[in-house]
Amino acid sequence: MLSGLPKAKGYRIRIKPLRYRQSPHLQAECDWGEKVITIQVPIPFRTFTEPVAYKAKRIKASRGKLTFKWFVRNVEFRTPRDVVRFLYLHEWYHYYLHDVLGKTGQAETACDRFALAGFRKRTAPAPR
Repeated sequence: MLSGLPKAKGYRIRIKPLRYRQSPHLQAECDWGEKVITIQVPIPFRTFTEPVAYKAKRIKASRGKLTFKWFVRNVEFRTPRDVVRFLYLHEWYHYYLHDVLGKTGQAETACDRFALAGFRKRTAPAPR
């Protein structure tokens, strides 16, 4: 499932079932201390759509408080492979920002943008 995707050097990949109550959703974690990327796949699996925020634009609100306009794409996850590849790329980008570039921010939209660009392709694009 992960062929063609970049490797997280020194990290183990753990795939676990995600038992949900109402509907399937996305869930994963990159544990920098233990050096483990955990991906959870909804069980039982059925096709589902998840809103993925790939961009945010700052909007100045009243009283100097910042607010954001979110740009969201509804992504259909048709197979467990789609889920594993999307979540792996998302978590890999967290690894890349933290371990390779030394950045500490969460950068969720950047990770989602990277995952969106490559999870259905044979090989993932190079990180920017």
